[in-house]
Amino acid sequence: MISIRKATVNDVKQLAIVSKKAFFIPHQHAIPEEIMDKYLKESFNEETLTKEVSQQHYEYHLIFYKEKLAGFSKIILNTENEHILAKNITKMERLYLLKEFYGLGLGKKLFDFNLGLIKKNNQKGIWLYVWIKNYRALNFYEKVGFKRIGNYDFPISKTETRPNDILFLNLETKN
Repeated sequence: MISIRKATVNDVKQLAIVSKKAFFIPHQHAIPEEIMDKYLKESFNEETLTKEVSQQHYEYHLIFYKEKLAGFSKIILNTENEHILAKNITKMERLYLLKEFYGLGLGKKLFDFNLGLIKKNNQKGIWLYVWIKNYRALNFYEKVGFKRIGNYDFPISKTETRPNDILFLNLETKN
């Protein structure tokens, strides 16, 4: 019923569609339409995603529910952050689900999968940016043990940024 697998170049077309839809939902009322359209086209186009999926240091994983693509994650192992003293930490750049799959526990399942991968690679923690008004995501990350450690102005365009929290889950202190 639920499966997770590593993304390949053959998945890029579907990945682009899911990326755009999943990013749009929490941000649709906060970003002007023309800026949103440009951001989605630049950040989630097939060419960009093909390059990233092909790179060894990006880990893209897809989650399926009843054989339908429900979402995906992107992590980057060994990615430092100026707010974190520990080395050997991972950046979670994306944990996206399509709205129709909310409430099924798929986000937690995909997060746990990534946590296992991170631990296998001897990472000491995981960090991410999350928009301060993405309450659904913030609640999720708080429940799994992340702590706010700073803030970051996430660039949406050359002239627009959105305030983000920097969250960190220290695996050395997590039970």
